[in-house]
Amino acid sequence: MLERPSTVSVVTASDRQAAGTPDTTRGLDLMATQTVMGMRAAMKIVLDFIRTARLGDLTLSFWDGAENLEKRTALESAVEELELLREQLDKENLALRDEVDRVSIFEEIVGTSSALQAALSRVVKVAATGSTVLITGETGTGKELVARAIHRRSDRASRAFVSVNCAAIPRDLIASELFGHEKGAFTGATQQRLGRFEFANGGTLFLDEVGELPAATQIALLRVLQEREFERVGGTRPIRADVRVIAATNRDLQAAIIAGSFRSDLFYRLHVFPIEIPPLRERREDIPLLLEYFIDRYARKAGKNIRRVNKKTLELLQSYTWPGNIRELQNVIERSVILSSGEVFSVDELWFSKETSRPTSRVTASPPFKGEVEPRSEQEIIEAALAETRGRVWGPSGAAAKLGIPPSTLDHRIKAFKINKIQFKFR
Repeated sequence: MLERPSTVSVVTASDRQAAGTPDTTRGLDLMATQTVMGMRAAMKIVLDFIRTARLGDLTLSFWDGAENLEKRTALESAVEELELLREQLDKENLALRDEVDRVSIFEEIVGTSSALQAALSRVVKVAATGSTVLITGETGTGKELVARAIHRRSDRASRAFVSVNCAAIPRDLIASELFGHEKGAFTGATQQRLGRFEFANGGTLFLDEVGELPAATQIALLRVLQEREFERVGGTRPIRADVRVIAATNRDLQAAIIAGSFRSDLFYRLHVFPIEIPPLRERREDIPLLLEYFIDRYARKAGKNIRRVNKKTLELLQSYTWPGNIRELQNVIERSVILSSGEVFSVDELWFSKETSRPTSRVTASPPFKGEVEPRSEQEIIEAALAETRGRVWGPSGAAAKLGIPPSTLDHRIKAFKINKIQFKFR
């Protein structure tokens, strides 16, 4: 998204080229790299010197033999502190490189549809407040991109944006990853380690797939949101947390609360300012703009000159239901650019033959369930499926599986029809 003081705007590929964003990004990357390399080199000299002194390879005037335990202890403490600082510097370097890379890839949120603009207007309003934000939406809709847009428009923009995918970290390690751990806290904890909350201090912490957090970690996160402090795993000293939390999920957290897998008090702490990102099928008018954006990006990367889009391809892309949303569209365009050999962009229809035969935007008629009268409308079909599954949407025995559609799509339709799932749970 192109940053402007008071409006949310969408620009074209030609505007981006004129703005010179790639050169700015490369300059930022170069300055960051030079600074980090200089700091690391200086720190390495100090560490090597102190390690040598610890090993007794140098005779220092202040050593006075092995009996001076106080100085020796202070020296070892200094080494440990420097090791910790170097670890933090390395991670901040990685985070900075990750930020530079992502800004160069997703420098805009592309689209002019009313559904997208409604979501972006909420981004502008909440960005400067510092409030906790919960971003919901199907997979591939760009929830992290929205989180980064909030961070860049906030007064924390000059500080770190730290992203954590809660579903990608083993359940027994997630607490250590978020809050850090003390030396000896558990088997293998050979030294103190900082967590993501400390790395994000003064900045923003993005918790993607927050619905996957285990119960114990949910309690610890709740404490951070309530009291603005936490303790490292194995530690007893409270650490203040000046961190803005933005969470995201593609799950129905209220259904997870009913199922007992997510805490209601944590949900209400996260649900201060909700933003729902619309799926691509609800903003089809944005597909030509997205097509232009991604073709320009991947054609430049591949050194190809694509001047126009095949009319039949455009119709195909606009009629497809895109269950994987923008991420799926992006992958299809990248694949097509790689395979293209001329100036006309086209997509192989066979890639969509199976998917297009199975609509995902609406629930269509299916054979009636046992004991049910054949439904006559989409709402009746959904209610019949919920009655059969006792209100369960997700899982192999859920209503979505019975209807043959993604659970997130069914959740969206349930909200649209204002169906109360709880009433089916006790039938």
